[in-house]
Amino acid sequence: MEDIIIIGAGGFGREVKCLIEEINNYSDHKKFNILGFLDDAIEEGTPIQNLKVLGNIEYLKTLSEKPSLVFGLSTPIIKRKIFKELRDYNFPIIIHPKVSLKGYNIKLGKGCIICQGTIFTCDIIISDFVTINLYCTVGHDVFIGKYSSLMPSVNTSGEVIIGEGVFIGTGAAIVNQMNIGAGTIIGAGAVVSNSLPNNCTAVGVPARPIKYHNDNE
Repeated sequence: MEDIIIIGAGGFGREVKCLIEEINNYSDHKKFNILGFLDDAIEEGTPIQNLKVLGNIEYLKTLSEKPSLVFGLSTPIIKRKIFKELRDYNFPIIIHPKVSLKGYNIKLGKGCIICQGTIFTCDIIISDFVTINLYCTVGHDVFIGKYSSLMPSVNTSGEVIIGEGVFIGTGAAIVNQMNIGAGTIIGAGAVVSNSLPNNCTAVGVPARPIKYHNDNE
């Protein structure tokens, strides 16, 4: 079994734990031994389900061998910031056995997390450290940039380009041939029928920018 530590012990971190345990139940899938969580906001030793918080990322320096790591958080800026400190570690792809990969030419970058019920079609590029939550759909010729996160039930139509560090809220829909700028946040339930610029927050039907923010990373 491959030793692995989950970065983040909040709600999504606990979901990632459950996801890995489900993977371990399938005999034809790679097995992981979950050592615990890293979290700088929760006291070391705090029990989380049947595991513990081991400390913050400084804990890794105490280990004689490097475990694999997985992000148990979905905020793009935080994922990018932490990875800058942990470039020498292995981040395996974590993909639920019931994800549909029926299509062809689907490329997944390192550290991606693909949750149960997600459906891919064909000719799709998912960059490093992308999180795709429960029951999303990803259409043909879609590109998703590094560190981006799609929350549950996001529907992405064909030929969509999603920039680096984009966060898409639960139940949002993106119609064909849209471009989503880097660092943009799309609100839950929004329908993107016009392309969106970098570093904006967009909500509504159709989705429109309501504010802009600076990317300080």
